[in-house]
Amino acid sequence: MGPRLPLMLKDAGLTAFVAAALGIFIVGFRTVDVSGKGLGFDYHLVDLAVAVVVIFVGRLGLSLAAQGLRWPAIALGVAMIAVGASPMQMPSGFLHWFVALGGVLLVIRGVWPWVDDGISAVARTPSGNAVGKATMKWFGWLLLGFAVLLPAMPFSDQKTMDLGVLILTYVMLGWGLNIVVGLAGLLDLGYVAFYAVGAYAYALLSTQHGLGFWAVLPLAGMMAALFGVLLGFPVLRLRGDYLAIVTLGFGEIIRLVLLNWFDLTNGPAGIGSIPGPTLFGAVFAETAPPGKQTVSEMLGIPFSGNHRLIFLYYIILVLALITNLFTQRMRRLPVGRAWEALREDETACQALGINPTNTKLTAFAIGAMFAGFAGSFFAAKQRFISPESFVFIESAIILAIVVLGGMGSQIGVVLAAVLLIGLPEWFRDLGNYRMLAFGLAMVLIMVFRPRGLIAHREPSIRLNPAGSGGGP
Repeated sequence: MGPRLPLMLKDAGLTAFVAAALGIFIVGFRTVDVSGKGLGFDYHLVDLAVAVVVIFVGRLGLSLAAQGLRWPAIALGVAMIAVGASPMQMPSGFLHWFVALGGVLLVIRGVWPWVDDGISAVARTPSGNAVGKATMKWFGWLLLGFAVLLPAMPFSDQKTMDLGVLILTYVMLGWGLNIVVGLAGLLDLGYVAFYAVGAYAYALLSTQHGLGFWAVLPLAGMMAALFGVLLGFPVLRLRGDYLAIVTLGFGEIIRLVLLNWFDLTNGPAGIGSIPGPTLFGAVFAETAPPGKQTVSEMLGIPFSGNHRLIFLYYIILVLALITNLFTQRMRRLPVGRAWEALREDETACQALGINPTNTKLTAFAIGAMFAGFAGSFFAAKQRFISPESFVFIESAIILAIVVLGGMGSQIGVVLAAVLLIGLPEWFRDLGNYRMLAFGLAMVLIMVFRPRGLIAHREPSIRLNPAGSGGGP
């Protein structure tokens, strides 16, 4: 430990310095309106100093744990927990939680290698592999049961249902992109373009031609799939970074077309008054339009604004489940195995007689189709869309959900969507510390699960399953 300690202290010091340099503009001070004197500064330098010290100690503890010195790292974590839980006065009440949380995470980092070694030892055995599959299966059913019963939960208010609809929308988008990125191994940074095509397809067909949601939904998917094929042709010979650049450019082209084609898309003003989905022709409204009936009148129940949200929630839940079931089925078909072969080695894939052109085009088209379905639902829910809803950051978020969840993992996409979409909403009450908590969560995922939350990927088919006796 002796020769390495100065290097670890230097690394922790540099980390703390960078944190202080970045944090002084975010946490250190802010401008306030001083009555009669104009703008002034409100300083929070003590808060910043405490945060920098915690970062220094935390980084030092992580370095100790990485070098195998787990007990010193755990001791530092316990000390931080004790300081955070002590009754000592701190400038901000949140700092107690920040210090204690840092200590808890440091203790987890110190203990994690022992737990991880135990899990790996079990996973290497045939029975351990079977137990892992059964656990994931039951966990998936548990998540499904919770999703189905969520509207009936006591805590399910309008805000909860709205957040549930948003999370499920990103789950569906993540599962769609997982076909392209996770299964076929094609890095797509313009996935939001297909989302926009589906949204504008429904908005234009419903407002200008009077078509309903259920009639336009398959049309929106087909139009998005067509755009997926159009994107697939120019990138057939591209791989890696070049593929990412072209798909990124495609997404920006679609956004700029929507922004400047005033006659069709109404430009930056967007399209409003988009009709929502109906239930057997009945609308979700307090008063029905001429010639129509409300859902409350049809069912004979009092009107509630929450009924529409619950209906939308179950629509996106069913659409997401269809996406999942379709993907799982496709993985077991020859085209799904061709996607995985393409992901592992395109040259070997071609040598085996698999047509990489058709394989890529099917991946782009099917992934784009589900984005079109989600875009159509998004337009029906929001009842207003504009090009600002389909910027590059949306593609980045969807890609982050796929990567952080574990590429190729369906349950991992669900967990990542809950974290990436739910955490910023749950931490909204933290005010200035909201994005700090969000960033901390992302860093923790990359520290503890660098290959994704559910990193284990089983092949769709084994030529020589373990224990079959078919060879060595």
